[in-house]
Amino acid sequence: MGILGGVASGKSTAAAEFAKLGCVVIDADKIAHELLDNENIRSRIVGCLGQTFLDAAGRIDRGKLADIVFADAGKLAKLNDIVHPLVLAEAERLMEHYRGQTRVKAIVLDMPLLVEVGWHKRCDRIIFVDCKTKFRAARAKKMGIFTEAQLKMRENFQIPLDIKHRLADNTIDNNSDPSELARQVAEIFSYMASRK
Repeated sequence: MGILGGVASGKSTAAAEFAKLGCVVIDADKIAHELLDNENIRSRIVGCLGQTFLDAAGRIDRGKLADIVFADAGKLAKLNDIVHPLVLAEAERLMEHYRGQTRVKAIVLDMPLLVEVGWHKRCDRIIFVDCKTKFRAARAKKMGIFTEAQLKMRENFQIPLDIKHRLADNTIDNNSDPSELARQVAEIFSYMASRK
């Protein structure tokens, strides 16, 4: 199953609720963050994009890196050329590892560019987390991730939300409280379990 939605819409929160119900979540952002800590990957990125995003200890400052690549489509493409194949390879490895394990109720792909890389076609169900821009911007700001302008800039590099929404089998409305999101996840999971 794949989870779609806008930046800071609550995709990871929904994925975590599925995990509570016995699903395994493959988190592409987490894989990417681990890759950025790898010395060889860091060297390749520095070789392509320079060093302005390194912190005092020589590690990648993800916020600075994001500011650079989301302001320049060419630089974003270079970063994606380095990181994406490795993220997808690790996601593939994890799916293979969990496939067929009886304790795993389902595999959930929490992958921001699920549609962009064509992996939505590999999912037997697509869930769209719907959340108004004002709430997403407020969440992002509260978490100290980015401003509303930065949120829009990032989404300009993704397939429009209305297209992602149309691809979905189910929609979770995440414009209220977390308990309502959890209720909707449980309802979808129950429906899926009843159709197995």
